[in-house]
Amino acid sequence: MKRPVVSFRSNLKLVRQLWGEPSRIALRSLRELTVRYSLSVAAGDLQFLDGRWYVTHSGLLQLASRRGCHGIQTVLQERLSDGGIGRWVFKATVFKRSASRGFVGYGDADPSNVSSLVHGAELRIAETRAVNRALRKAYGIGLCSVEELGTFSSPSRSSTVSSPSNGAHSSNGSGNGQPRLRDQLCLLIRQYNLEPNLVKAYAADFCGTEALSGASRELVESFISHLSSAAKEDRDALVCKLNSFLQPVEARS
Repeated sequence: MKRPVVSFRSNLKLVRQLWGEPSRIALRSLRELTVRYSLSVAAGDLQFLDGRWYVTHSGLLQLASRRGCHGIQTVLQERLSDGGIGRWVFKATVFKRSASRGFVGYGDADPSNVSSLVHGAELRIAETRAVNRALRKAYGIGLCSVEELGTFSSPSRSSTVSSPSNGAHSSNGSGNGQPRLRDQLCLLIRQYNLEPNLVKAYAADFCGTEALSGASRELVESFISHLSSAAKEDRDALVCKLNSFLQPVEARS
């Protein structure tokens, strides 16, 4: 099904609700990204981190699909990779047309540039980074992608879901080496490119509390399990569910 035309006004409205009033430079960039590439904030094509725009893997794939991308080829660079230490390097080639020579991008990942929470997934991350770089070259996207960031696995302040008083933060695990609940939630947000504030609102609603900090550890664990399953089964449906928590904000404005 063809996606509705994205308007700058709708993007800006959602940006203000999620991240506050952007700077003039950020506004100009948002207008160009909307008009030139039809990137949608609501669809998760863009993220606004530390005052800068970043495109997402899903946003790049959607753009390629709309532009009639012929295909994407990925090849593991075996001579540059070392599975023994978890270092992987991929070469990705994007073919905009059947007869085109292709646009090439390389991506690498190892335990030093991914979070300890996703150790073991370096191969997948390296391939994603390579594809993103090739797609950005092919379609003239000057933005870095979220997945290419060195902070890919250590969320920035704008991507955290709790404060020191947050109940999920204070649940530090059972001492068996498992990530804290807050870290598990942050990882899910990063993996599936979800909006942190909407996830917090959904969590509070799921747990039946005014705020996530008021939920018990058991309820938070249950929500994390539910969120993970929902994201894996149908991310688009989950995003729609999260966006429904924007309505109370609109009502107050």
